[in-house]
Amino acid sequence: MTGPDRSYDAVVVGGGPNGLVAANHLADAGWSVLLLEAQDTVGGGVRSDRELHPDFVHDTFSAFYPLAPLSAALRPLELERHGLEWSHAPAVLGHPLPDGRWAVLHRERDVTAGLMDEQHPGDGEAWLDLCATWDRVGPLLVEGLTAPFPPVRTGVRLLPALARAGGLDLVRTLLTPASALGRRRFGGDAPGLLLNGNAGHADIPIGSPGSGLFGLLLTMLGQTVGFPVPVGGAGELAAVLRRRFESAGGTVRTGAAVTRVVVERGRARAVLTADGERYDARRAVVADVSALHLFGGGGLEGMLADHEVPPGVRRGMRSFELDPGTVKVDWALSGPVPWASPPAYDAGTVHVADSVDDMALSLAAVAAHRIPSRPFLLTGQMTTSDPTRSPAGTESFWAYTHVPQDDAPVTDERGEITGTWDHDDCERMGDRVQERLEALAPGFSERVLARRVLGPAQLEERNASLVGGSLGGGTAQIHQELVLRPVPAMLGRPGTGVPGLYLGSASAHPGGGVHGAPGHNAARAAIAAHRLAPLARGPLRLGRGRRR
Repeated sequence: MTGPDRSYDAVVVGGGPNGLVAANHLADAGWSVLLLEAQDTVGGGVRSDRELHPDFVHDTFSAFYPLAPLSAALRPLELERHGLEWSHAPAVLGHPLPDGRWAVLHRERDVTAGLMDEQHPGDGEAWLDLCATWDRVGPLLVEGLTAPFPPVRTGVRLLPALARAGGLDLVRTLLTPASALGRRRFGGDAPGLLLNGNAGHADIPIGSPGSGLFGLLLTMLGQTVGFPVPVGGAGELAAVLRRRFESAGGTVRTGAAVTRVVVERGRARAVLTADGERYDARRAVVADVSALHLFGGGGLEGMLADHEVPPGVRRGMRSFELDPGTVKVDWALSGPVPWASPPAYDAGTVHVADSVDDMALSLAAVAAHRIPSRPFLLTGQMTTSDPTRSPAGTESFWAYTHVPQDDAPVTDERGEITGTWDHDDCERMGDRVQERLEALAPGFSERVLARRVLGPAQLEERNASLVGGSLGGGTAQIHQELVLRPVPAMLGRPGTGVPGLYLGSASAHPGGGVHGAPGHNAARAAIAAHRLAPLARGPLRLGRGRRR
C-alpha cells in the first residue's frame, strides 16, 4: 500500500555518515526524503555509548575525524550551526618507543619539527620542507581523491600545481611506499614512525605503493587540521546530521531493516523492510550499505535479486575483497594511561609498535591470515581529547588492531586463539592488546575499572556494513580503488547499472573514512540524473515522430 507516508522522492537505506550526508543533500535540493536505519539509532560507524561504565562515554567504532573539516560533502552542511562542537588533544598523535623516546605530531608544525630535531638534527628542516610541499598540492589532492570520478575540474588545477611543487620527483615521492619514504627523507626514527603508523590505518602493506600517499595524507591532515573529535562523543556528529536533516523536512525511521530493493520496469522503484513495509522511491534509492549487502556475495544475500544485478557488476563482485577484520578494546581507566616515559605533549591518538619493522611484521601477519602475537595497535585517549568523556582525572581509552578475515583458514602465532572470535577468542586478544600497553605503561592494568572487547562478529552485529569486522567497506589496496571501486564495471561512480539505484557507502569511491564523500557523490548523481531525465526522453519522442 502506498500513501503520503509511503512514497518519497528518495529513500536512503542506511543511516551511517554517508547515508546521513546523502539525505541532507537530497533534502537541500528540495526532495522529500526517507532515511531507513536497521539499528535503533542512526550513525552506523559513528556512534558512542555508556554501556561499559555509566560515567564514561566510549566511541563504539570510529573516533577521530581529520577529513571532516576539509570535506566538500560536510562543509556546505554547516554542522556547527546545528550544534556540533569539535575538540582537540594537546598533540595530534604520539608513538612511544621502548627506550622512552616519543615521536609526536603537534598541530603547530614548528613544534613538531623542533621535537624531531632534538632526536636527529636536520629532521626538523626536512619536515618543514615536506609540509611546505603539502601546502602546495595537498588540498587539491584531498579534493581530487574525494570528488566524483573522474575529478576533471580538480585535475586541471592539480597538474600545474604538481609541476610547480616538484614535478616527477614529487609524483615519485607520492608513489613511494611508506616504509621507504621515512628512510629516504629523514635520518631519525620519529618521522618514519608517524608516516608508517598513519599508513597502517589502511590495509595497504607499508612496503607497497599507495601506502606512502595514504600515510602522508593522514599525517599532513593531522599537521594542518588535527584529528578532531566531536564534543560529547562520536554519536554527537550523527545526531547533528540527523537534526539538520529533519529540520530540512526529512523523515528518519530506525529499527527498519531493508531487505530488498524493488526493481520494476527496469528501474529501482521501492524498498521492502523486514517487517513487510514497502516504501516507494519516485526518483532514487541511495544505499549506504556494504556492496556485499546490496549486490550479494561472500555468502551474503543481496538486496537485489541475482538477475537484477547487471552482469558486469555481478562478475566483479565475485572477486570483491574486504579489508581485514578488527578487534577493538575499550577501557574505563581510573587515571590517565601511566606511560613509563610521558611525551612532551599528551596525544589524542597513540600508535603502538616497537619500530617500523615491528609494525610491518604485524601487518604482514594479518595479510598472511595469521593472528599476530605482537599486534600493531591504534589507540585513543578520548578524555585527553575531550574532557567531557569521563570524570576529571580518569580516561576513556580504546585500542584496536586488525585481524584476518575468515575467508581462509586462520592461524595464531601463539596458538591461543582459534579465529572464531567467540567470547574466549576476544578476551584472549584483549589480553594480548593489554599486554602490549602494560609494557609501555607499567601499572596500566591496575587502573582498569572495566573492559569491553568487541571482535569481528560483535562489530558486525552492531553495524551490518562492518562485514567480518571490516571498517573500510572493502580493501583500500590499489586494485580496488578509484575507477576500480567497488568493481571495474561501475568505473568508480555511484551509479549501479540499475537506473534509480546508487551506492553511497564506504564500498564506493573514494572509500572509508568519515568524510561523507560516497554519500555526497551518490546524492549528486541522483539529482543530476533526475534533471537530465526530461532531456533524455525528449529526443526519443521526436525520433518516433520523424519515423511516422
